[in-house]
Amino acid sequence: MKIADARSRVIRRSEVIAGGATERQLRTLVDRGELTRVRSGFYARASHLSGLHVEERHLLDVVAADAARRGGDVVFSSISAAVAHGLPLFGIRPDRVHVAGPRTDAVARPRAGLAHHAVQLSDGDKVVLDGLPCTSLARTVFDLARTVPRGTAVAAADAALRAVAWHAGDRVYDEYAAEAFRSGLLDRLAKAAGSRGVRQARFIVAFADGRAQLPGESISRLHLHDLGFAPPRLQVPFRGPRGEDWAVDFGLDDADAWGEFDGKGKYTDPAFLRGRTPEQAVLEEKYREDWIRGTSNRRFARWGIAHVGSAADLARRLAAFHISPPS
Repeated sequence: MKIADARSRVIRRSEVIAGGATERQLRTLVDRGELTRVRSGFYARASHLSGLHVEERHLLDVVAADAARRGGDVVFSSISAAVAHGLPLFGIRPDRVHVAGPRTDAVARPRAGLAHHAVQLSDGDKVVLDGLPCTSLARTVFDLARTVPRGTAVAAADAALRAVAWHAGDRVYDEYAAEAFRSGLLDRLAKAAGSRGVRQARFIVAFADGRAQLPGESISRLHLHDLGFAPPRLQVPFRGPRGEDWAVDFGLDDADAWGEFDGKGKYTDPAFLRGRTPEQAVLEEKYREDWIRGTSNRRFARWGIAHVGSAADLARRLAAFHISPPS
């Protein structure tokens, strides 16, 4: 969801009243579930909330908080800046909007669902995204890497590197751009030595790889690392028998195997299906897998979100395909 789309779904209380509703009628709409309170004075239609991902729902919170601002020099930060930048929030559900800056009186009702981080930010750490003041992409990843759970941080850092370095049209990963972004983060961490979360952040920044396409692929990489696999090759290119350009998510070279993470929308998302039926998509995936397995003479394992709850979960799934890290 874009920031502008999120704004279009948030309704001010004054707009509801101006539309002819009384205070009592407004309360009735909320009680009936037709309107949902986003924050004090701001609502959204229940139909506009149905099916939203965690990130999209939090973006509504962020744009509502922005609409309630009374000026000042705070910006949205941490997980709230992450959703504005389009980064995933794997494994967490925000309960507050995060803002950062030296002042505490810049946002209306600062105790109503806000987490204020009293820090000084340089001009280079601030950006405006479609009118929304946020920490920069680099500063946001720096903050997340130090403060959120490891899996959440890896997924966000991978997505940030992907935004910086992955060219979807020709499926090229710009190593130079990725390493420049990584180097800037490492410089920040060097200056923050001894601060809370820096040890984890160093691992996250070194481990991040923008070739991971989905949060499930990012957490899979983390589990493979914890299980003792060598770093897998990502998005390994394959040429099909009719000249198809294919890619396999994971090249598990030390186990002589391939791995594929199937996201929830792989056989249901219209953007992925591109006019095909789910049945056609399944058959094409089977055709692709059979060809790759047969021509490479390697085992081929598939797993999904149900198999990445922990490293042990993924280990059990891989064991079903007789795949394990070398002893």
